[in-house]
Parts: sequence; structure tokens; C-alpha cells
Amino acid sequence: MSTDLPKAAGKPAPAGTSTLDLALHAVDYLVQQSRPASLAQIAEALSASKATIYRHLVTLQRHGFVRQEAETGRYEAGIKLMMLGEALRQRFDIVSAAREELMTLRDHTGQAVTVCAAIDDELIVLELIQGRTLIEFSTRPGTRLAFHASAHGKIWLAFGSQERTAAIANGPLEAWTPATIISTQALLAEVEAVRKRGWATAPNEVITGVNTLAAPVFDHRKILVGSIAIVGATQFIPPVPDPEQIREVVGSAERISRGLSWQG
Repeated sequence: MSTDLPKAAGKPAPAGTSTLDLALHAVDYLVQQSRPASLAQIAEALSASKATIYRHLVTLQRHGFVRQEAETGRYEAGIKLMMLGEALRQRFDIVSAAREELMTLRDHTGQAVTVCAAIDDELIVLELIQGRTLIEFSTRPGTRLAFHASAHGKIWLAFGSQERTAAIANGPLEAWTPATIISTQALLAEVEAVRKRGWATAPNEVITGVNTLAAPVFDHRKILVGSIAIVGATQFIPPVPDPEQIREVVGSAERISRGLSWQG
């Protein structure tokens, strides 16, 4: 259920170092691979010479960002990246505050559970806990979701920045599936409905046959700091969710909010 979005267009790229760009692209490429890659594969993917890529890999390996298999000579992302990612993820209070509640929500509903936050104007998955059904989701921490086409996104449009909501609603609305809302008027009506009832769904809007039920998490300032959701096949989470599912998700979100000193 990975739905990476394109970077925002129209902004001039700041000056930088092309050498560092290439090294970072190499790290990004290795992170995305399901298995170690050869020097030739990396060089071809990045349109660079093997000699140049090798120099970067040696430096990255020295700092723990890349590791090389002794048996095959192939390269993969290093343990340092996982350590840094985990350290960064813990900076978001909602992750640590929500972990126990997310596990309980998964156990009570049987469905996969996700938590998201808006970071630098992008909606990012911070955590995924697989459910107890036969379906597993490929969404992983760091995945970007579409604000207009996801239940998490609708929560952020309903309870987050009004400026963001206006910008998203009046911007291009990509159709991920035939069910995706691509009308400005329809999206704003949906956002208003979400604001009134306190939860959002997105049946078939990102992936056909999949639905998500999301609710907002607030901090002590009554500011939206996260959203949590259950994710599953539409046969388990219908377009109009079961009232018990709604109670579970909304209740979990409220308990996490109280853990962040929210007083609703």
C-alpha cells in the first residue's frame, strides 16, 4: 500500500554539492532494494561510472551507512541508517505515546494499524503494525500518503492547517483509483463531514478493495499532531464502518491524545 507522492514542483533547487547528491542517491537506491545490489547495478541505476560509485560506497561503508557482503561483494544499506531512523522517529512524541494503544487497537480489531504525521507539508507514515488477517500491507515508516485520497489525509485536512486544506483542495487532485475524490467541491464537502463526525474513511480511494478508518490525535495545545487508523480489506472494514470499529479507533485516538495532555 505504498503511495509515494512526487515532490512539490515550482520551487528552485538550492545550490548544493553534486558529489554529495550522488552519494545520497546511492544510499536512497540501496534502501529501496529488497536485496543487496552489485556495483554495476548501482552505477547503472544512477547513470554514473563504477569507479565513481565505488569511491562513494567506500566512504559510506566507512561511516556505517552501507555494508558490503563478504561472500558476493554486493552492497546494501547499513545498520547506521536504521539506528538514525529509529532515533529520529522517537523524536515524534506520538510514536512513543501511541505504541501500547496501537497494539491494543490491533488486538481488538484484528486489522493493521498505522500512525501518521504531517512533516514538511507531506503526510508520512510513522508506524505500521500488521494485523491478524492473512493480508499484509507493504506500507512502511517513511511512506508518503496523499492528503486528498487517504483517510489519514482527510483527518489532516479536517483538523489541521486551513492554509494546507485550501492549497490541497485547489491544487491538482490525482486519481489513484476510479473512486478517488478529484473534485474540489466534493473534497471540501467530505472534509467538512469528517470534521463534524470526528473520523474519516477512504474506501477504494488509494487501492481498490482496501479501506482505512482514521481519527485525529491532539496535544495539550489542542493542535493536531497525528492520526491513527486501522487498515484492511473492504470486506473487513466496509465503506460505512461497523460502529464498534469506529468506537475502537476514535477511543484509541482520544486516549493517545490524553497521554499527550490533551483535554477534550
